[in-house]
Amino acid sequence: MRILMIGGTRYFGKYTIDALLKEGHEVTIAIRGNAKDTYGERVQRVKLDRANGESVKAAIGGQHYDVIIDKIAYGSNDIPPVLDHVTCDRYIQMSTTSVYVQKHKDTKEEEYMPENWPLKWCSRNDYDYGETKRQAEAALVQVYGATQSVMVRYPFVVGEDDYSKRTLFYVQHVMEEKPMYIDNVDEQMGFIRSDEAGDFIAYLADKDFTGPVNGAAYGTASVREILDYVEEKTGKKAILSEDGEPAPYNGECAYSINVQKAEALGYRFSTLKDWLYDLLDACIREAKGEIAK
Repeated sequence: MRILMIGGTRYFGKYTIDALLKEGHEVTIAIRGNAKDTYGERVQRVKLDRANGESVKAAIGGQHYDVIIDKIAYGSNDIPPVLDHVTCDRYIQMSTTSVYVQKHKDTKEEEYMPENWPLKWCSRNDYDYGETKRQAEAALVQVYGATQSVMVRYPFVVGEDDYSKRTLFYVQHVMEEKPMYIDNVDEQMGFIRSDEAGDFIAYLADKDFTGPVNGAAYGTASVREILDYVEEKTGKKAILSEDGEPAPYNGECAYSINVQKAEALGYRFSTLKDWLYDLLDACIREAKGEIAK
């Protein structure tokens, strides 16, 4: 298949490209010209500003792809510049479980249906992350409903290659005994490993499925469990204080993510506790300077 990847050279997008190439697909990466990749002649590249319709039109206007995978549709304003100028059989949008207004145990896709949400045209910084992503989905479904589309919803994506360093934040603060402000230390939360986040998107490329679909590792974990493990491994003590540096997972309630739709498509995710502590060990080594940051 001929696949256009928008925003694929960073973090788990790399795993998507790897999986697509392994399956023999013809992959084109849309880039702005700054990011480098290691794919050489195995992929094609087009330079464009995905937020600018004229830029998209000049670069690939009128072209047709079997699949467009869009990892950087942050708001409703991001949809027209692409779909007004390029056609596809399937459009896969990277969304988030933040679209759910109130997550809880066993959160299912039907709890946010974009066709029922009041559409507002917005950009990335116009509202909070959850609302801009709701609007991106709403624009896709309500305005471009003739295009078969999939909205992939993930919780926190974590891995040794996580450029946001969110998990590393907790590890470093424990090891350096720096105060942290954490407002949800005991809340159980969902996660997905970065390689699986990328692989699942590629898996969906040729599946006969449309609509929203969740992805997440099986099981949940709390910040308390993370801190306890790091304390045990390092002999250091987590310092929790209202005057400490705000932690990256703050504001999240207790929840888990239902992945039965993904399972019905034949995909099985890993179990969180099978790899979480290996990830924390890697973060400890990075905090010690034993591996490259």
